[in-house]
Formats: sequence, structure tokens, C-alpha cells
Amino acid sequence: MAKATQDMTAMFKDVLGAFPVDTTAFEGAFKNSAALNEKLTTVALGAAEKSSEISTKWTKDTLAKLGDMTKAKEDPADYAKAMTDFASAQAEVAAENMAAFAEVAKKVQMETVELLMSAGKEASEEATAAVKKATNDVSAAAKKATSK
Repeated sequence: MAKATQDMTAMFKDVLGAFPVDTTAFEGAFKNSAALNEKLTTVALGAAEKSSEISTKWTKDTLAKLGDMTKAKEDPADYAKAMTDFASAQAEVAAENMAAFAEVAKKVQMETVELLMSAGKEASEEATAAVKKATNDVSAAAKKATSK
């Protein structure tokens, strides 16, 4: 009985050894994933940098206009006019900056879709090649195993 168990173990070992495992597909997938992550990170960091520039400019402009608004005036009506001018200027600047943020978001969306479509196409091509190679390897191993 113990002899039969050893023979089965040896047989399974021989069968599994006859089917090669190619790790290059896994290595390639890891490298492609790392490259895609690098590209996506570059897109995200670029968007963050541009958004930061927009916010910084907006803050500087607002502070400069606040300085103008808070200057001492001779006539009390001038304070109301300064407040009105500040409010209308802020509304205009807000619209411009929101449009700039929307452009950044649009650019990020387009670049991300392009990257993902490209990655999907590459992954599909690589998967097809890997399956074809694996099929050929298994067929060759099966022929070799049956010819013994």
C-alpha cells in the first residue's frame, strides 16, 4: 500500500514537471502595471500642480482686491461702491477660475481614458500572445508525455 502511494506521488510529480510554468507573463504584467501607475500618477500630479497654481493666483488676486476695498474712504457711499465692485469682481474671477478648474478636470479625464484604452489594448495583445504560447507549450508537453 505504501508503495502505491509513492508511485502516485512520483507520477503526479512527473506530470506536473512536464507542464512548464512560464513566469515571464507575470513579470510582464507587473512591469506594465507599474508603468501604467507611473503614467496615471504623472497625470494626477500634473493636475494637482495646475489646480494649485489656479488656487494660488485666485488667492493673491482676492487679497489684492481686499486691500483696495479696505482703504479708507472720505465718503461713506464710497464704501458701498467698493464692496459692490469687490463682489462683482469676485463673481467674475470665480467664474473664470471654475472654468480653469473644469479644463484641468477635462484634461485629466481625457488623458486617463487614453492611458486606460492604450493599456487595455496592450493587455489584450499580451494576453492573446501568452495564451497562444501556453497552448503551444501544453500541447508540446502533452505530446512529449504521451510519447514516453
